[in-house]
Amino acid sequence: MFATTPLRVVAVSAGLSQPSSTRLLADRLAAATRERLAAEQDRDDRDVEVRVIELRDLAVDIANHLVSGFPSAGLREAIDAVTEADGLITVTPVFTASYSGLFKSFFDLIDNTALTGKPVVIAATGGTARHSLVLEHALRPLFAYLRAVTVPTSVYAASEDWGSSGDEYTEGLPSRIRRAGSELASAVLGRTVSGASRSPGLDDGEDAVVPFEQQLADLRLD
Repeated sequence: MFATTPLRVVAVSAGLSQPSSTRLLADRLAAATRERLAAEQDRDDRDVEVRVIELRDLAVDIANHLVSGFPSAGLREAIDAVTEADGLITVTPVFTASYSGLFKSFFDLIDNTALTGKPVVIAATGGTARHSLVLEHALRPLFAYLRAVTVPTSVYAASEDWGSSGDEYTEGLPSRIRRAGSELASAVLGRTVSGASRSPGLDDGEDAVVPFEQQLADLRLD
């Protein structure tokens, strides 16, 4: 029996405290993705490897690399893990209504073509829901610049979201985590970004459901 390369999911957490709600959200998203990957593989199942990179442990190395241009062995390994992953989860705390400086500094070290076509979940944590738009006005443009493919569902966790089951108007945090993990798993496996499986209806054109691999091909053309 031939050995197959495992599917690699890497989560990047920019939390500074310990314990950290940012790390907790990264762990929950990684677990949801792993669970969905295991469920969606039809045959010739591949192992799933999940790694969480804590940027707080690399903060000094990141600063040294920014001024010297030479990464440490640990930082080089972390960058390689991110660029070689099949799927990426990125989580940052919100500082002054944007991503943290540590988070941005790490991704400044990655070549702007190294993440081309890579499926990414973007997520953030903050003390209040008022900063949830950081996902759209800061994180999504950053990964668009890096030519990654962000899945439709982004996840913001305010302090009050932990332990909340949601209400009639909003979905709870666990539901959003599961949906984002499902979308990332589908993207990693080359299916539609939404994870939906359906036949085009009478009102649908030929391109009603665009396969994920086609989206990647279109992205690489620019």
